Amino acid sequence: MENEGRRKFLGVCVAGCTVAAAAAAGYPVLRYLAPRSGQGGAAKLVIPAGELKEGDAKFFEFAGSSAVLIKTSSGQLVALSAVCTHLGCIVQWVKEKQQFLCPCHGGQFSTDGTVLGGPPPRPLAKIPFTVTEGNITIG
Repeated sequence: MENEGRRKFLGVCVAGCTVAAAAAAGYPVLRYLAPRSGQGGAAKLVIPAGELKEGDAKFFEFAGSSAVLIKTSSGQLVALSAVCTHLGCIVQWVKEKQQFLCPCHGGQFSTDGTVLGGPPPRPLAKIPFTVTEGNITIG
């Protein structure tokens, strides 16, 4: 009878340690994949046009969310939300393919945000911008 109580106590301790270890290992992964929440990021942002080469992407915080500005290989500028429309992960720019890839479930987006494949239900949201005197003003 006494051994049964000890076994139950040890079982609860092992289960608690397992849950704590899983939470400690999983939290950094969730923080990396999930978009930042809350306030932060400017409502208007100015980026020098010379900072971006053809085929490159620049990620930044805009109005409290992740966003990206790309200059396509044809020289066209596009500003998009970097938050995948499937589950809210941050997309990554694949320069070689000139498309965005969501690391969570393999969603693929073109340079204009159109869904190319995977589970995302909608395209990436476009962000308005203007180009004046060598500066790109987002927002």
